[in-house]
Amino acid sequence: MDHDKNKAPELRQVIAVKQWESDPTKYSEAFLGKPNEEYCAWILDSEKWGGAIELSILADYYGRELAAYDIQTIRCDLYGQGNNYSERVMLIYDGLHYDALAMSPFEGAPEEFDQTIFAVRKDRTIGPVERLVLNLARDQTKAFPSHIFLSSAIFLRKRRYTDTSNFTLRCGVCQIGVVGQKEAMEHAQATGHINFQEYR
Repeated sequence: MDHDKNKAPELRQVIAVKQWESDPTKYSEAFLGKPNEEYCAWILDSEKWGGAIELSILADYYGRELAAYDIQTIRCDLYGQGNNYSERVMLIYDGLHYDALAMSPFEGAPEEFDQTIFAVRKDRTIGPVERLVLNLARDQTKAFPSHIFLSSAIFLRKRRYTDTSNFTLRCGVCQIGVVGQKEAMEHAQATGHINFQEYR
């Protein structure tokens, strides 16, 4: 939204402070899965990744809907829905990471020209772009060029995404290779090793 790839520490701080101050009843230990102070320390750790709770907080903070398109299930989770926000930001979720989606006016355009915020229409959609994003999410399992033209002058900038079922990981402790998130979890449970690196 801010065209700043280094904003994560600031967003983590926003999440920690906003959930603490905004609604202690809503953001209870039962909701967060841990005591509030422990949650704040957890979300401020750059090694941890957020999810639905954090996207909900950010939607309220920015006053915009956040639409997360899951490329594995082709489902769209809409955060901030029902608040009548007039703008929407789109994310692609690959089962592990959330990546911002941006529309660029032409291939090779500087990133500052990217459009990352879309007006929400009266029918609560963002128009034809929404259908194109759903098609993009569906096509993520196929071989795909690094850029996709949406129309003659509109261009969608995207990244390749991690297939968490089939990516290859190496344990950073014992150097054993595993395939997919399931095998990594099994290895971690059996050995206590939690340091993995992806390799190809």
